Amino acid sequence: MIYVAVVVAYVVLLLGISFHKSRSVKSSDDFMVAGRNVPVYMLVATLVCTWVGSGSLFASAGLTFRTGISALWFSAGAWMGILVVYLIAGRVRRIAQYTLTDLLEKRYSPVAKLLGTITIIIAYMVIAGYQFKGGGRFISILSEGSISPETGMLIAAGLIIGFTVLAGMVSIVSIDIFNGSIMLVAMTLALPFAVFANGGVAEVWNAIGQAEPQHFSVFGGNDFFWVAGIILPSFLLLLSESSIYQKFSSASSEGGARKAVLGMFFGVILVELLMVAIALVGFGVYADDPRFFLADGSLNRGMAEEIILRIGYEQLPAIIGALLLAAGAAILISTGNTFLIVTSTNVTRDIFQAYFFRDARPRQLIWIQRACIVVIGALAYLFMSQFQTILEMALVSYTMIGASLAPALLAAFFWKRVTRVAGVASIASGMLTVLGIVFVNFMFKGSPQGAQILGVQFPIDMDYIALPAVTVSTLTLIVVSLLTEKPREEDWAGFIET
Repeated sequence: MIYVAVVVAYVVLLLGISFHKSRSVKSSDDFMVAGRNVPVYMLVATLVCTWVGSGSLFASAGLTFRTGISALWFSAGAWMGILVVYLIAGRVRRIAQYTLTDLLEKRYSPVAKLLGTITIIIAYMVIAGYQFKGGGRFISILSEGSISPETGMLIAAGLIIGFTVLAGMVSIVSIDIFNGSIMLVAMTLALPFAVFANGGVAEVWNAIGQAEPQHFSVFGGNDFFWVAGIILPSFLLLLSESSIYQKFSSASSEGGARKAVLGMFFGVILVELLMVAIALVGFGVYADDPRFFLADGSLNRGMAEEIILRIGYEQLPAIIGALLLAAGAAILISTGNTFLIVTSTNVTRDIFQAYFFRDARPRQLIWIQRACIVVIGALAYLFMSQFQTILEMALVSYTMIGASLAPALLAAFFWKRVTRVAGVASIASGMLTVLGIVFVNFMFKGSPQGAQILGVQFPIDMDYIALPAVTVSTLTLIVVSLLTEKPREEDWAGFIET
């Protein structure tokens, strides 16, 4: 009962804060970018909470259960991406657009903005959808199975959509101070309690080593291509993460944006290291538990993704476990909020305001965006049925964003020779490659033989989806740039420091 009480009390607290902040929303700037006046400490908290979502709580944890410490490659891609983002954070804040697609339009063309918007809408609906899926599992565990994961998904979707509708970005950056704090405290306490509840460091270490010695190896028994396939999605997503760029625009200054990125770097590393460590301990505890394996002896990947929540509910003292579950609720709500607000901002500004409501007043734009949040949330809920695991959803959505937008975005800030046509072609080719792979995989899903297309065996493991998509997008960017007329200085001025 204490688990339910703590989680419900925490969610009610966040609802109260969101409702209070909703009264301060007076303009579309308040709703979209929190009035461009967010201090560094709040920006750090919301940036960390943006990244540490179901992709970490479920997907990374499940990958750790499957491959051991080599799952850190999935996280390390984001860490490297944060360092690259640090180099451009000040310039993004100086340009002071609302969204990443505004940057694409400024450097390339309205077509690039439209393609970027479509890419973000598709990918972010998948990301929002797996917050709902994770929330369904979370609620099912919390209710001891009395609420099914399917019903739990509907409840989680309603809560997350409701939070976002209330106050937009103002609400998000306000509650993320609490979310970030509870995440850090809960993970820090959960790890030692989980270890000592199961015999101490030596006992847990031996249990892991006996069950799967390769769980302690850097590559986990996998090859270089697997490592590249795991690193690239998180690395490229971080570089082209529209919600992060939108939050840069919320900063009070260029210097504040850069300081916040450094804070994000250390915060994300600490939280994700703790999560992987807890999941690894969980493998040692549950390596012989039949719930985590299918009838043929293979790993039940869906169950493995629940390992951190299972540790919290089944292995820790009640108060520590309740705190960890409250942190899980914080992770799901914060990330779901962020991806809904960013997707709805893109739809509102890049489609409705650009083509249908050009003279809309600020209050009208807020209500248009709120309606978009509800519709996008409903579509995200429907998207969940197309995937089995959260890791699969994460890899597809990360690659959709990263392969489509990251090459063009990086070139905008670091390569003067990139041309407008090349940027558009790169975005289109990356998006179409990912959609093509997902479609062909779906066609041959469950087929014993599959099919070989252009020398590639389908269905392919989603661990590798980033490799062909990034290759196609990057080569398109380079080749088309070199074959088209050199851009003028005014095309890249403001993006590249001279």
